[in-house]
Amino acid sequence: MKKLRMSREFCYIPATLFLALGAALMTRANFGLSAVVAPAYLLSQIFGISFGTAEYCLQGLLVLALCLVIRRFRWTYLLSFVSAFLYGLVLDGLLWGLSLTGSWNIPVRLGMMAVGLVLCSLGVAFFFKTYLAPGAYELFVKELSLRYRWNMGRVKVIYDLTSCLVAVVLSLAVFGSLFEYGIGLGTVLVACVNGLLIGWFSALLDKKFTFFDRFDFAKYFESSEKE
Repeated sequence: MKKLRMSREFCYIPATLFLALGAALMTRANFGLSAVVAPAYLLSQIFGISFGTAEYCLQGLLVLALCLVIRRFRWTYLLSFVSAFLYGLVLDGLLWGLSLTGSWNIPVRLGMMAVGLVLCSLGVAFFFKTYLAPGAYELFVKELSLRYRWNMGRVKVIYDLTSCLVAVVLSLAVFGSLFEYGIGLGTVLVACVNGLLIGWFSALLDKKFTFFDRFDFAKYFESSEKE
């Protein structure tokens, strides 16, 4: 079967939409979020702000922390904050829309959690296909690994575990409960299958599509690996 053509610039759109919709569905399912986004959700509950706002504020701080840790600033880092801002706006819009549908029973919520997990993994797979700036979470792991020549997989695991620890500490310190806000069955499920799903979707996209650059912008997004 002949492959379809898809520009790497276009991949940015489904990547953002699928990530936001997946996070929104898992939030409304209320069985727990991934360890990566759980701290932002807890902060939104603590400070009374929207989940999307907490996301791009926290990711903005993460970009700043990255610059301090690696002692380097690149203007493309700012675009990761722009990605986080757009993602936060879409996330809040989707959460508002889902809130209008009322409440659901447990089987429906389980289905929403499963669909949300799949969409988040598909969104990340699409981000792997675009050179445009990813969110700060992915940027932090990638740039830190390249700067100090650390294994990216190990850095990702350490980052996820740190995020989970932060979420646990916040939940216990502020709410006195571990599984009431943001952490639950979904958190464990994401940790177990997210990497496998991302790899499977990435391979599936390569099988179905040929990716190409429609514009000559990729050179401006080259990572610090070449610096």
